Amino acid sequence: MDQLAAMRAFVKVVETGNFTRASETLRMPKATLTNLIQGLEKHLQTRLLNRTTRRVVVTTDGVLYYERAVSIIADIDELDGRLSQAQTEPSGRLRVEMSGAFADWFVIPFLGEFYRKYPDIQLDIGIGDRTVDYLKENVDCALRGGEPADQSLIARRISEVGLVTCAAPKYLDKFGTPEKPEDLETGHFFVNYFMAQTGQVRPFVFRKDGREISVTGRHWIAVNDARSYVLSAAAGHGIGQLPDFMVSEELEKGSLVRVLHGWTTDTIPLYIVYPPNRHLSNKVRVFVDWLIRLLAGIQPAGQG
Repeated sequence: MDQLAAMRAFVKVVETGNFTRASETLRMPKATLTNLIQGLEKHLQTRLLNRTTRRVVVTTDGVLYYERAVSIIADIDELDGRLSQAQTEPSGRLRVEMSGAFADWFVIPFLGEFYRKYPDIQLDIGIGDRTVDYLKENVDCALRGGEPADQSLIARRISEVGLVTCAAPKYLDKFGTPEKPEDLETGHFFVNYFMAQTGQVRPFVFRKDGREISVTGRHWIAVNDARSYVLSAAAGHGIGQLPDFMVSEELEKGSLVRVLHGWTTDTIPLYIVYPPNRHLSNKVRVFVDWLIRLLAGIQPAGQG
């Protein structure tokens, strides 16, 4: 029995939840994968998985074996990777998830530089802020704004984005210009942003002279996409607290106007996240390093 191959097969069945998806991910016939795990259980003289017609359940011994197996496989992959990286150029398909705003402003315009250096990497970008099953969807990493909700993910903070409180002139002509955050609670409408994962609306937070005020106002429209968020504010649907990198041109042209000057706002941290227990291949490492260098120069405005 090839114990390492059997160990990899077992780990993949646990991570994907069934034999079919594991065999597809490993590009291995299902019968071969089944024989490997049966051989592993015979070798260990214990049952690792309980199988039914609908699902696979990991036994107590299986959980213990999985934890050690994942660590052993990661160590072997890292050792192999370190020895081989000096011999080979990064190549292959790289699956990345990020919002449309990050893709449009931060990544796509500068990909020419990346491909001149790494021409053999095929980059597949999934656009959106949806919850991702990294293992089942074979997602290598993601660029996300805000604190990661899934504490099981490995997250690396790489930069931050400032927020600007602003509104369209036609909105301010109709409803007036607020002078303090408390003014937003009566007589004004927000363009609200809700988190795709939870549906919760993000409050507007303001700070000044040691004071912090959090306001959640009424809205005509709430969205969960940054580009639609900016468009809604520019269309006059309410006051927004918008990513500064997206509204610099609108502020310069006057299609959006800053309000509540002197009040500082929160920043949005940017993270690279990836699943735990997954060896970071050379292609992932070079992409993450390139993205960190690309975003290193961001300076949040952070003013209302």
